[in-house]
Amino acid sequence: MSEIFNEIDEDLRRERLKKLWDRYSLLIIGGALAIIIGVGGWRGYQYLEGQKAAEAGAAFNAAAELSEQNKHAEAEAAFAKIAASAPSGYRTLARLRLAGELALRDVPAAVKAYDEVAADNSVPAVDRELAKVRAGGLLLETASFADMTQRLEASAAGTGAYRHTARELLALSAWKAGDAVAARKWLQLIATDVETPSSLRQRAEALQALLPPAAKS
Repeated sequence: MSEIFNEIDEDLRRERLKKLWDRYSLLIIGGALAIIIGVGGWRGYQYLEGQKAAEAGAAFNAAAELSEQNKHAEAEAAFAKIAASAPSGYRTLARLRLAGELALRDVPAAVKAYDEVAADNSVPAVDRELAKVRAGGLLLETASFADMTQRLEASAAGTGAYRHTARELLALSAWKAGDAVAARKWLQLIATDVETPSSLRQRAEALQALLPPAAKS
């Protein structure tokens, strides 16, 4: 008797499933297709992005080789092309390298290029700081201490990767301007920062020796 009831239950379940399938089969099939298409589209997107990154990497290496071969005009053109069309990571690297190539023939243009990177919020903060410091290095001989301070003080006072170079540039700029007090301020920060590179610390000590004795209070 129990077997009969089991068969009846099984028939009822099949009947319910059939009704559900008849009612919702198009939705089920559509949902499955949407998942398949979505996964396939994402895989395709990843593949295309990987291809773009690989192509940009090869182009960047080729441009760098041109620079190493002193073919700077060709390297400049190659980095400009990458900066205009590559994925964001290589685009930023190319913009920085392009500014470096420009510095060989046109310092104001190079500073402008670095300033554009530094002002671009889509660029990672560490790369923006690098652009600020490189622009400051190009301007050391011509910019006033006030201008250098405006450009680099925030970088020098922070804990970023390029704070050491920013402090050295500000100390040198202050020394050139005859501002011994300001020079000592930045040299002191260099001296007390345990992470200051040894070579930079030695240069700071040499500059400190060139300053006049501090006035006694």
